[in-house]
Amino acid sequence: MRCTRAVGLLFVAVVSLSVGPAWASGAVKIGVLAKNGAAKAVKKWGPTAAYLDGKVPGHAFEIVPLDFDDVFPAVENGKVDFFLVNSSMFVTAQVKYGAEAVATMINSRQGKPLRSFGGVIFTSAENDDINGLGDLKGRTFMAVKESSFGGWQMAYKVFKDAGIDPFKAFAEVAFGGKHDNVVLAVINGEADAGTVRTDTLERMEAAGAIAMEDVKILNPQDHPGFPFVCSTALYPEWPFAKVKGTPADLVRKVAAALKEMRPGDKAAKAAKVVGWTDPLDYGPVKTLQQTLGVGAFAR
Repeated sequence: MRCTRAVGLLFVAVVSLSVGPAWASGAVKIGVLAKNGAAKAVKKWGPTAAYLDGKVPGHAFEIVPLDFDDVFPAVENGKVDFFLVNSSMFVTAQVKYGAEAVATMINSRQGKPLRSFGGVIFTSAENDDINGLGDLKGRTFMAVKESSFGGWQMAYKVFKDAGIDPFKAFAEVAFGGKHDNVVLAVINGEADAGTVRTDTLERMEAAGAIAMEDVKILNPQDHPGFPFVCSTALYPEWPFAKVKGTPADLVRKVAAALKEMRPGDKAAKAAKVVGWTDPLDYGPVKTLQQTLGVGAFAR
């Protein structure tokens, strides 16, 4: 009986540790949306963990790659201490699980430091039948994922603001999984039009995969100082966020360290960022979710 009781208590202790906060195990875990696979996520963000090791003594930082479906369970259950996801997924975690932004990424795109991004809606340059949003009715359309902020939700809001319900007005709404897949599908005629995050087209052109003359931009927007073709409003870049139970002292140290990062640091180069700044206002992202009934406000 005593032996059975001892085993039972040991089991309870192990379970208690497994459901406790991530930092309690000694490692500070940073969940990262692994949109291109776990290996690439670790390669891109591992140097940031190493950078924080050097800046925040007494803590060991670890990158935890997360699939789209893994993000919210990890945040809700405290399996990570910090996390890095797209702006819309952050707002969902903020509203539903009490997450808070620690810093906002200053992205490096084509040599430009950017704190915001948008979506671009396009068709093939050879498609003479589609020249505006209204021409998309009855056509096939491809986006990245339903949870992709720049690769779907921004464009979805543009359609709704124009009085177009894509799920009713379009012949089909398909999801290609990756931004490059969407671009190639439209250019190759597999979809009549599509949407991806800004800078995708320019990046693919720089890599020799496409030419900008291959595509026609729909609903073009002029954002002064923004260097890429765009069809939507601009929204703040991805935030580095904390889960509800992360200690305040640790949060302050991490935030300060991130804002000290410089473009020449190994971590910045690996992540392709210029650095980090104080959290921007994610209110417009929340408004988008409310308008569309997605994310934290899914109907």
